[in-house]
Amino acid sequence: MALVNTKAIVLSSLKFGDTSLIVKCYTQEEGVKSYLLRGILKPKKKGIKAAYFQPLTQLYIVANHNNKNTLNAIKEVRIINPYKTIHTGIVKQSVIMFLSEVLSNSIQEEEQNLALYKYLETALIWFDIHDKIANFHLLFLLNLTGFLGFYPDVSESNKRGFNLLEGNFSDNLLDINVISNNDFYQFKKLIGIIFDDIEKVSYSKEERQLVLQVIIKYFKLHLGSFRNPKSLQVLETVFS
Repeated sequence: MALVNTKAIVLSSLKFGDTSLIVKCYTQEEGVKSYLLRGILKPKKKGIKAAYFQPLTQLYIVANHNNKNTLNAIKEVRIINPYKTIHTGIVKQSVIMFLSEVLSNSIQEEEQNLALYKYLETALIWFDIHDKIANFHLLFLLNLTGFLGFYPDVSESNKRGFNLLEGNFSDNLLDINVISNNDFYQFKKLIGIIFDDIEKVSYSKEERQLVLQVIIKYFKLHLGSFRNPKSLQVLETVFS
């Protein structure tokens, strides 16, 4: 067992018994780790609070990590980069619920990936301090594919379709995995954009849903374990 000091982003928390939580975090030092927080839901519990473990909260933790595939233990925790807007409005809350579910589904590795950690940290801070965020989740997920190993190959972007399975542009429009016409046009708008330019990409609510469905299909084709996020419906309702 090793005592580890690390930044961590909360991916999910699940009630365990009547008073405990199992929390899954993406840690800067060792990738995905799960922790058992015993008795944290007791009314008069002192010390670590359940409120620290809301989705995608950024923490600094001191934890015991064991090598035996069992749940780890958090000894100390504090919030870093506290959010000002994320947990106050229904729109941002819904986006965060959705993204935490996608991340929980997508990232499995128990190993350090500093570039991915930095991306999550900075993207979430950007989201917290900006108002025009209707397309944020689309670009967030598209960028995420770069860290998971399947960002679109843009070398032949003059072609008329995009092959979701191969991750490249294609003229073979009869292939079942190739998107074309409006699906392709709307998806392509996102490629090469940075967060600061995201409000320049204009989508109607139908187009936004369409692009999200394309991106989810892209994830499913590349990540065998990926499931349809339960919070997808809530997100679609919020943006309609």
